Amino acid sequence: MRVRSALLYTVLRLAAFLVPFGLMMLIPILREYYWLSAIFAALIGLSLSLLFLRRPLEDATAGLAERRTPRLSDEQVEDAAIDEPPAPTS
Repeated sequence: MRVRSALLYTVLRLAAFLVPFGLMMLIPILREYYWLSAIFAALIGLSLSLLFLRRPLEDATAGLAERRTPRLSDEQVEDAAIDEPPAPTS
């Protein structure tokens, strides 16, 4: 997995939540109802990440997919094809 892409995506997602939350904490009525600010900030952060963070998400998930799939060399594939007995025909 590419650690850099996963770290970048994580930092951007946190910023998408913390910036709106910080701005809402500047409003006196929302400072009193901090839980409401957290809900609104989460919805705004989710919306921003869906709109603008598609590329970093794809990079992070591509790294995960590369890590999960086994890599075989050409020689290993050829050896497996040679060693495999032919399928019986009927």
